[in-house]
Parts: sequence; C-alpha cells; structure tokens
Amino acid sequence: MSTDATPVDQQSVQQVRENFDKLSAEIRKVIVGQDEVVTQMLMAIFCRGHALVVGVPGLAKTLLISTIARALHLQFSRVQFTPDLMPADITGTEVIQEDKATGQRGLRFVRGPIFGNVILADEINRTPPKTQAALLEAMQERQVTVGGQRHALPDPFFVLATQNPLEQEGTYPLPEAQLDRFMFQIQIGYPSLQEEMEIVRRQASKGSEQITSVMDEGAIRLTQRVVREMPVPDYVIAYALRLVRCTRVKEPMDMGVPRPKMVSDYVSWGAGPRASEYLILAAKAKALLSGSLHVTPEHVKQIALPVLRHRVLLNFSAEADQVTSEQVILAMLKELPVDGAGSERKVLEKVVR
Repeated sequence: MSTDATPVDQQSVQQVRENFDKLSAEIRKVIVGQDEVVTQMLMAIFCRGHALVVGVPGLAKTLLISTIARALHLQFSRVQFTPDLMPADITGTEVIQEDKATGQRGLRFVRGPIFGNVILADEINRTPPKTQAALLEAMQERQVTVGGQRHALPDPFFVLATQNPLEQEGTYPLPEAQLDRFMFQIQIGYPSLQEEMEIVRRQASKGSEQITSVMDEGAIRLTQRVVREMPVPDYVIAYALRLVRCTRVKEPMDMGVPRPKMVSDYVSWGAGPRASEYLILAAKAKALLSGSLHVTPEHVKQIALPVLRHRVLLNFSAEADQVTSEQVILAMLKELPVDGAGSERKVLEKVVR
C-alpha cells in the first residue's frame, strides 16, 4: 500500500478509540495491571487473529479472557485440555436420533464447545497432537468438518489459548504449523508490589465485580474494518519485511542490509510470510489504539516481540548459551536500520511498478 492511500474515516476512528477506552475501563474493574497484556489481546481480536498466552499458574489468565468476552458481549466457551481429550470433544460429534413421530433413525450433529465466539483453550499443550490439530481448521478456515459435512463457526470467532511454561512433564509442545496460526504469543508476568497489594485488597473486601458490555458484534466488526482500512506507507512495509526476512538465515539478505551476528549465530529457522502480514496488521491496530492515523516503524517495533517470538526457532548454540528468541529479536530491532539501503529502495520500486 502506498503513501497516497485513502485515509480512514475520522468519525469511525474516534468511535473505535472511545470503545477501546470504555472496554479497558470495564476490564480494569476485574483485572489489576497487565495493561500491555490486555491491549495485545484486544489487538488480536480487533485484527481477527488468535493469541497464545504464556504464563505461570495463578496470574488470572482465565479470568482475563472470560472478562474480555463479557465486556464484548460475546459467547464464552472454555475447553480444559487434558491428555485424554479427543477431537470430537472439541468439535462435536454425530449421534443417532430417533424421530418419535415416524420411528425412523438419523444422524444429528451435536455441536462441541468450539462453537462459541471466544474460545479459551486452557493449557493447550496438555493434549496430544491429534487433539491439538482439531483446532487447526477452526482457527484458519473458521469452520469444522465432521462426517464429511462442513459446519461454519460463529462470527466473530477467536481462540485464546493458555500455556504453562514451567511444568513440561507430560506435555505436548505445539507444532510450528499450529504456532504460526497464532497472531501473538503474549507473555504474562508477575504483578508489581503495588498491583499485588491491590489484588489482595479487592479479594479480601469485595465480591465479584459486575461487567457491563460496552461493545457488541457490530462494534467489533467496525473496529476490524477500520483496522484493515488504515493506510500504511511503503517504507513501513519495507521495515517489517526487513525484520522478518532477516530471520531466514538459510537465505541471503536481499534487502541491502547486513544480518546481525546474533541472528546468524543462534537462529535455525525464521518466520514465514504470515509474520509479515501480522506485523503490518498489528502495527495498524497499535497506531489506531494509540490515537494515531499514521502507521510508523515505531508501531512495528512495539509489536515485534509478540508477533515474532514464537516464529523464530533457535539452534543448539542458543540453548547452550541460554539465549532466548526475545533477545535475538531485540538485537534485530536495535541493529537493523529503519531506512533501507539504496539497493533495497530499488527492489521496492520494482515491486511497486
């Protein structure tokens, strides 16, 4: 998209900002702190994406997701993933039903918990790959196929999965193909001292807060449309591509910029084109929610970690040196220039033509 793209409607942008502020205020009635986590979850929803939330037990991941569903006036469905969970337990199954009037028997499809708007896949790595794969079609195609019949899922539809990074015994790591379906991998950490004190005070003195729905399906679709219509300059797209293509260590750097040494030393496999798409889409949402009508490289930098951290696969040297994907991404953000070299601009000119 070039810099002369048609700007989005100012009134629609203002409406989105007001809805976001109201939504954040409602969520803060229940959730203390975690402002960036809340923003990233909402960004995923506003971009029609899915999110993987990683954090230790007791950080209110489930409460946060259910609170967001209530504030958005969406149907919430929770699936507790266990080793004995089967695909049909998620998607649904066909059962034999007898018509009492005629006495004839036929198959009737009984919907599973996947038929909701906000799906909490709790501890998704606790179930075997066979069951994990039941989410693939739902996340990508927004439908499920049972008995040769396709069943469309409700719209809007979001999968927000949780994962415990500590207890790995008896777990099944998500395959790269499924990880790539998640727009964000959101890291949730411990609250600060002041935040934890407020959490304890609330629990000791108050009951459960009543959440008011401040957005409906129409408002969500409006936000998704506004995000899609946000114009993005070519140089911002070029910067996003520079970040993604830098991670592909098995290919030469074709954008006229040298690859950082940390990437060459520690990355075994890089991000695919879906990462480039999500970087730009998330940058649009970040700009919109921060009150800007112009997407800049700074917005790309602000959302690079949640988009890329689960798409950059490290080698054994990284494990030996205790280097994380976040450290590699931060090195890229520090060393890669925002403005490309002359050869990169020539490449972009050819693409635009």
